[in-house]
Amino acid sequence: QVQLVESGGGLVQAGGSLRLSCATSGTSLKINFMGWYRQAPGKQRELVARITSSGSTNYADSVKGRFTISRDNAKNTVYLQMSSLKPEDTAVYYCNADGRSGLLPFNTWGQGTQVTVSS
Repeated sequence: QVQLVESGGGLVQAGGSLRLSCATSGTSLKINFMGWYRQAPGKQRELVARITSSGSTNYADSVKGRFTISRDNAKNTVYLQMSSLKPEDTAVYYCNADGRSGLLPFNTWGQGTQVTVSS
């Protein structure tokens, strides 16, 4: 079984910063890529940032220059450093991981963490 647990969400004022973490637990993990998605009320879930095991990244246009995704392969953990936060960043943020546990492929989602940015 593979599980993802997000942490670091909370309430922050516009212009502030927040750092999200996502830890993946399981046996003999080999991560292909991990990403952060978000979903605001009444909107579809959207990709925020993604990173491969080799370090390649891509970002949504709306967060480029403000958010940074990084990873610690040894800990199977991905981070999202969010700076210059805006009220429109308010959403539930979900972590996603794709890889293998031993020889078994998986694609697993975390439970989500709330980020609220006040104006």
